[in-house]
Amino acid sequence: MKLLAAIALAISPLTAAAQDTPDIVQLTVLPGWDVGDGTRMAGLRFDLAPGWKTYWRAPGDAGIPPLFDFAGENISAVTTGWPTPHVFDQNGMRSIGYANSVVIPLSLSTPDISAPTTLRGQVQIGVCEEICVPVTLAFDAVIPADGPRDGSIIAAILDRPKTAAEAGLGQSLCTVTPNDRGLQLNLSIPATSGGLPEVVVEAGDAAVWVSEPRAALQGDRIAASVDMVHMDGGSFALDRSAVRITLLGAGGAVDLRGCVSP
Repeated sequence: MKLLAAIALAISPLTAAAQDTPDIVQLTVLPGWDVGDGTRMAGLRFDLAPGWKTYWRAPGDAGIPPLFDFAGENISAVTTGWPTPHVFDQNGMRSIGYANSVVIPLSLSTPDISAPTTLRGQVQIGVCEEICVPVTLAFDAVIPADGPRDGSIIAAILDRPKTAAEAGLGQSLCTVTPNDRGLQLNLSIPATSGGLPEVVVEAGDAAVWVSEPRAALQGDRIAASVDMVHMDGGSFALDRSAVRITLLGAGGAVDLRGCVSP
């Protein structure tokens, strides 16, 4: 079951370190517990050397997006969760990610809830200090059917951005304008308290690059615009319902899904 492609450089049963960078990052599979609805929890913990960081699913212009390739036995699907990231300035460019360590929760769909699950695969991440290094780590671990709840996985699940409903925010509005490279998306986003947050916009299509937003507060809303360019340079249709907007600021982190015409 291939979700995203990556290249294997190292493998061990539970903990992996990149062959060329063993002192920079280590990956540990955290066996979790049976949720009871055909889903089993697990986690990937990345431990980074002091001063190093890695990246969120939308890493910013200075970052490298993580790529996962999952396989195994007694698994029909894997869903990754993302704790709230931090925003870094990297040589004058914005990057978004994690320092020191991070746990990525995994929700495993298990056809046979009474049997163990074997989780194997590989992940390619970027790790950066003064320079950025692409690192590929492989893993192969058994997730038992009766494993205990893991506090670090629970903490990572709870450390997600709020939904729009949880934050009491309404719908984001958007208009789309073609330009000479692709599309410009103009957004009116409900604002959180605490001033102008960092705004991250994702197209909902991994093949579409999205620029860092140009954003300003306008009363109780945020006016933002981004450029979107398809990686093959061609035209593309934007699914507004798939647009994802994350607000990262003093008022907390919020995950807003979709936008509609005003």
